Amino acid sequence: MSTLITVLKGGGRYDAAWVERLAAGAARHAPGFHRILCLTDLPLAVAGVEAVPLRHDWPAWWAKMEAFRPGLCEGPALLCDLDTVLTGPADALAEPGFAAMEDYFHAGRLSSALLRWHGDELAPLYDTFAADPARWMAPGSCGPVPNAVHGDQVVIDHLLRRDGRQPAFFQRLYPGLLDFYDPRRAEHGPVVIFIGPSKPDTATGPVPDAWTARSHSPQRNPG
Repeated sequence: MSTLITVLKGGGRYDAAWVERLAAGAARHAPGFHRILCLTDLPLAVAGVEAVPLRHDWPAWWAKMEAFRPGLCEGPALLCDLDTVLTGPADALAEPGFAAMEDYFHAGRLSSALLRWHGDELAPLYDTFAADPARWMAPGSCGPVPNAVHGDQVVIDHLLRRDGRQPAFFQRLYPGLLDFYDPRRAEHGPVVIFIGPSKPDTATGPVPDAWTARSHSPQRNPG
């Protein structure tokens, strides 16, 4: 059973509508996900989505570290950012295998926008971070890195490298699956990734239409 996991932290740009739109896109284009979980500190009620309370008050993107909590799911799990838009067949994301999106700016380093693992395979990431979150949230905690911004993916990449682990990259496993949004183009897909200030709610062309379309597929049973 494959699980799609996303994180909604209150107080920011995102709300329940973003969860609903990601879930609808998965229902249309990635039915291989049998379960959708949203880790959140908000009273979320979205059909087909199981709301799981966040345990920690880790700010902003650091809340994504809770996606690796042990016992959340069995089988393949995909951490997926809320601003991801599915416009075409994307069931490859639900396949098994340790994989991540390669960082758009830094070749050879992972991005947590899309990260896939199996069961509790990455529970040590959560355990290490939860043991001393202040340390890991501090810039410089991972030594010299090319990233201009210190965030969760810097820590994830560092801890995996420290343990001698390297995920395969989706761009190499499935050429043509990921597409980075470019306002100069109309057509995008099948998995549209937003980098920088651009987001689905400010995009132009067919992408926002795909993002706001509602699913007519049977709803998943969140139980």
